[in-house]
Amino acid sequence: MHFSRHRPIGLPALVLLIAAVGCSSADDSGSAAVPSPDAKVAKLCENLDEVLPATVDGESREDPEPASTLTAGWGSAAIILRCGVVQPPKMIDPKVATGSDPDAMGGGVNGVDWLMEKQGDGSYRFTTANRSAYVEVTVPKGRDSSGVLVDLAPAVKKAIPGGIAD
Repeated sequence: MHFSRHRPIGLPALVLLIAAVGCSSADDSGSAAVPSPDAKVAKLCENLDEVLPATVDGESREDPEPASTLTAGWGSAAIILRCGVVQPPKMIDPKVATGSDPDAMGGGVNGVDWLMEKQGDGSYRFTTANRSAYVEVTVPKGRDSSGVLVDLAPAVKKAIPGGIAD
């Protein structure tokens, strides 16, 4: 994994980028595809599920369907977390590493490194880097998400050790 070559940005810059998403009343179906990690990663994800916060960015936990310890959600225009996903291709994309991809960048928030990718539908997907499992967080289009990564960082740091995911 070549994530360490990404140009890091500080919390204020990442928060500004995330805050630019804004607010929306868009509805979400509350469903999420359940990842299929190996047993070692599944155990880390189960540990994460046990320490996830009850609220994220002011939204109460409302887990998506189908129920799984590998997924979690908050709010009705759901913030969706999936643990045990595969490494995103953009983590090894030279355009991201050099900062020339306008739809993806790396940065750290409260001790957790993330790849931020703007999706075609206007939502944002954040995937942990430099951890023993990949954790993906999707924030819907138009959602003010400046506190999402701040709220999730303590749980990620506690349950998913630093390292390189297989």
